[in-house]
Amino acid sequence: MGNEEDRARRPDGPAAPGDEPAQHGGEHLDREVDQDLDRNVDRNVDQDLEQDLEQDLDQDVEEVIAAVLTASRLLVAISARALARIEPSLTLPQLRTLVVLDSQGPVKLAALAAALGVNPSTAMRMVDRLAAAGSVTRKANPGNRREVVLELTAEGRELVAQVLADRHAEIAAIVARLPAGQRAGLVHSLHALAAAAEAPPVPPRPAPPPEPAAP
Repeated sequence: MGNEEDRARRPDGPAAPGDEPAQHGGEHLDREVDQDLDRNVDRNVDQDLEQDLEQDLDQDVEEVIAAVLTASRLLVAISARALARIEPSLTLPQLRTLVVLDSQGPVKLAALAAALGVNPSTAMRMVDRLAAAGSVTRKANPGNRREVVLELTAEGRELVAQVLADRHAEIAAIVARLPAGQRAGLVHSLHALAAAAEAPPVPPRPAPPPEPAAP
């Protein structure tokens, strides 16, 4: 009874000795709750940032793929137009075979098939058609008479030169429409793409000689 009267007489006074531990325990619990909330918020923010970054990277990759596919279709179309102008009966796979033979010189059938990424029987059928057209010749391997090496004829080399020159001229006309800064960026990007694919680089053509001055 006396304790109740004492508490009633000092409602705003200092807490009784038995009340202080409960008060301090509540403050400590509040701090722990706040810290847990802060950690959860930080963790959620980090996860959201990681997800946003992954989505941005995925989007960047898809944009690069779309750009490469667009450029690939353009280059295939340029090659097809060059063939139509120079030799309409020649197909793109046949042109690729001629270009490989032109760049690698006399090769065996197995080496040609490996360069084209096809099986030897497919490469043989391609060579048969090109030989019938007079673009490829078969010769005995001097080091092994049982082996046959494949080589372009003079007509085949001339055909490759004409088609590549025509293709080069159309690509040059397109590139000339790009500002200088974009051309430099395009060279860097295409070199990076070729390096990632481990594709051998194509050396640039030498600049044409200057035209003679008018008399």
